[in-house]
Amino acid sequence: MRLTILGGGGFRVPLVYGALLGDHAEGRVTQVTLFDLDAARLSAIARVLAEQGEGVPDAPAVTATTDLDEALRGADFVFSAIRVGGLAGRAADERIALAEGVLGQETVGAGGIAYGLRTLPVVTHIARRIAELAPDAWVINFTNPAGMVTEAMSRILGDRVVGICDSPVGLGRRVARVLGAAPDEAWIDYVGLNHLGWLRGLKVGGHDVLPRLFEDDALLGSFEEGRLFGTEWLRSLGAVPNEYLHYYYFNREAVRAYREAERTRGAYLYDQQAGFYEEMGKPDTPPLATWHRVLADREATYMAHNREAAGVGERDEADLESGGYEKVALALMRAIARNERATLILNVRNRSTLSVLDADAVIEVPCFVDAAGAHPVAVDPLPYHAVGLVTAVKAVEGEVLAAAESGSRATAVKAFALHPLVDSVTAARRLVDGYAAEHAGLAYLRH
Repeated sequence: MRLTILGGGGFRVPLVYGALLGDHAEGRVTQVTLFDLDAARLSAIARVLAEQGEGVPDAPAVTATTDLDEALRGADFVFSAIRVGGLAGRAADERIALAEGVLGQETVGAGGIAYGLRTLPVVTHIARRIAELAPDAWVINFTNPAGMVTEAMSRILGDRVVGICDSPVGLGRRVARVLGAAPDEAWIDYVGLNHLGWLRGLKVGGHDVLPRLFEDDALLGSFEEGRLFGTEWLRSLGAVPNEYLHYYYFNREAVRAYREAERTRGAYLYDQQAGFYEEMGKPDTPPLATWHRVLADREATYMAHNREAAGVGERDEADLESGGYEKVALALMRAIARNERATLILNVRNRSTLSVLDADAVIEVPCFVDAAGAHPVAVDPLPYHAVGLVTAVKAVEGEVLAAAESGSRATAVKAFALHPLVDSVTAARRLVDGYAAEHAGLAYLRH
């Protein structure tokens, strides 16, 4: 089975390859094709993968190419993890938004809209090439903003594109461990949009153990989200929000922390990654050890500005384990390719799952997965406070999709202005002008 990774020169590709190395069952991935526009980055990551696979029986063969069509031909699965504009673009998104006093995070608020506007035309082109060259391939999307990107690609590829994210899985695992449950045996009642969802229940043996969490202050404050949001607020919600909701519930504090920081997250990662790829250009650099060192620093500094705003300090070692998007991707591929039924939290078309949204709107919910794809399970309705956020943000996503398709500046302004974290139409207009001036791919918005 052949897997093509779009964004194959990306820093986190070795996580995916590492997951593949542990799969020795029949029908496993035997060939990995890395695609990237940057040949130097491809070479660097290929070196890391080569050392990863040393001594591993039946390690998938790795090839690399800068030709998209070549990468797609013959693919059974396509893993999309591209970053249009690179980390320099992310840093610019943050800077331009903060100059207007609004959040510039890459998937939330103004930054997420800017990222979507320049990414959607690219992934739409990719989806069309997949439909032409690999019509039977399944697409696993990790490209951000994941909800919008998955929805754009699904308009061409239908249910053969499924979005993944490690945030809900990581949240579910942390809560399960706090409650003494085996994470892989717990049913996670999670619902929302990508980076905008809530864990509302955790069932073990058919019994919801989450209420016990809210009854115990020590337990409730013992994991990352408990410290980030505070026990009083979590108890008021009666649910545990995805960490990205901190940008909504504590927006003033988050914006202030970003503005006062020496470097934004995007600028920090830009410098870190530039150093990594420069180091990897030296022939005597140990590939795998260098990659592990940089990865550890990246994980330890994740959402540092938010933790600073909440006054909770450094991440605990217990919180450093992510949801493992590479494990989710592998489980998704296994379920589809081998009909190994699995239950995973995924980004899929709504159908009739949430009555407040259209059938084709992409949501993030638990899904049953089999050879026919991912099927969202029935969930309880959202409370009104969640309905307000979900429908408002989904309306914004719709305007971003429309602006990317039409090239309409007015529609782009509308997208920014309608977002709950942008408080002025005038500011929305300035944001569009600022992003259009910064990014060549948004030149169509200058008029």
